[in-house]
Amino acid sequence: MKNIHPTYGPVVYRDASAGFTFLTRSTLAGDTDAGPGRPTATIEWSDGNTYPVVDIEISSASHPFWTGSARVVDTAGRVEKFRQRYGNRTNNSKGGN
Repeated sequence: MKNIHPTYGPVVYRDASAGFTFLTRSTLAGDTDAGPGRPTATIEWSDGNTYPVVDIEISSASHPFWTGSARVVDTAGRVEKFRQRYGNRTNNSKGGN
């Protein structure tokens, strides 16, 4: 079977919020009938070549987990507030065997 695989080639992904770009390979490099197709925007890379560019919202340069700006949720404090408000109620109904 010929022509069953999409074109695979170089593409630049750009995270505009962090000013971060990286060159990798992707199936977005080629035109496809069933897929999103080749990006229309291009960028000139440091090697002098022009590549299609895909803008992304979050990358490792802007994701809170990787940048160290992730918030730690105080779940223990929330549990204590719940217990203070509603107490340690348990179901003490008698019945069964």
